Amino acid sequence: MSDILNLSARAIVAGVSSRALTVEAVARAYADHILSAEPRVRAWQFFDPDLVLASARELDRRGPGGALQGLPIGVKDLIDTVDMPTGYGSPIYEGHRPVSDAACVAACRDAGAVIMGKTVTTEFATFKPGVTRNPRAPADAPRTPGGSSSGSAAAVAAGMVPVAFGTQTAGSIIRPAAYCGVVGYKPTHGTLPLAGVKPLSPSLDTLGVLARSVDDAAFFIGTLARIDLLPARSASPLRIGLCRTPHWDRASADARRAFDEAARALEQAGAVVSDTSLPASWDGLTPAQIAVMGHEAAAAFAPERRLHADGLSLAFAQFLASGLTIDGAGFAAAQRQAAVARIELDALFQSVDVLLAPSAGGEAPQGLEATGDPLFNRMWTLLGAPCVHVPVGTGANGMPVGVTLVGPLWADARALAAAQLLERSLT
Repeated sequence: MSDILNLSARAIVAGVSSRALTVEAVARAYADHILSAEPRVRAWQFFDPDLVLASARELDRRGPGGALQGLPIGVKDLIDTVDMPTGYGSPIYEGHRPVSDAACVAACRDAGAVIMGKTVTTEFATFKPGVTRNPRAPADAPRTPGGSSSGSAAAVAAGMVPVAFGTQTAGSIIRPAAYCGVVGYKPTHGTLPLAGVKPLSPSLDTLGVLARSVDDAAFFIGTLARIDLLPARSASPLRIGLCRTPHWDRASADARRAFDEAARALEQAGAVVSDTSLPASWDGLTPAQIAVMGHEAAAAFAPERRLHADGLSLAFAQFLASGLTIDGAGFAAAQRQAAVARIELDALFQSVDVLLAPSAGGEAPQGLEATGDPLFNRMWTLLGAPCVHVPVGTGANGMPVGVTLVGPLWADARALAAAQLLERSLT
């Protein structure tokens, strides 16, 4: 079993396709590991081993052929599944059974992947934490796994699945990846379809992945998007811009050490590293992201506000009330600000290939009452840029810390190439 659990995503698919492995053997190995690790981690909102194994046997009966044949995946419980309940992290939707799969789930099934179950999400992908614990923290001193893709990050970190879907509207892929010490990849906004994913802020919502390696992340998303995200490396050295962001004063000593170590590792691996200055106007991008997210969320959740207000947490109700204070003019101003900044971002990438930035303020906070601050992620999500979190090491308390590689819009391969270069140089 341990041999199967150590295989990369590509190796699992290759083994099943060549019939060296059966889908059932792979699914059983992961299902057994979930049953063993889940009582401590609590990453799963829904997991039925009998359903998993039945699906695996059916795939074996059909025979190899899918581009993700036999790959076990976790699906964030914000994403619709026809054969499993989808509750969006809210008691309002407890036991809810969608009438169809989300587009991304249907694509995974068509490609032969095994849906292992639904991973825990915070309430409607916002603030109220679920029950998931960070698997890197001691059981007697729990720490948050981050949010809102809490279960997906924890499941990958605990070895329960090789890859799991996450979504990001502020920092919900990159921050949990940072806290749990796994790779997080938020593609360019719009890379994967959002049909069947509960909307929070359509201008910002982005479907991505939590994974054990950069290659696993690129393989999974690249297969679904039908694009090679890790093509052959260019002979020219990567040009890395050091971007401390407008929030550098909020970076802990641990985060700063990870940033400096990553910069040194990239330079030693042959990259050309230089400091990057951001336009002064970018100081306002975080408030702009908050305005866009609040305005769109207030509109998206009008049905729940009208019919199920008593089922909303106080924090989420206050978030929606705050969003209602942002009128159409304020929303338009924030969107214009983002549009100008995207042009300025494109100009930055004339002199560098990729930006290196902090992923989070530091280690995962203690306790399970909150999921941490997405401050270092909001700006990149507003701009729609591809981001890849790479673990760099551990902080003062032995918890993971890392950095984000940011690429130009629709040039995700650049960010992934830099991320893989860093990953390999650290290894």
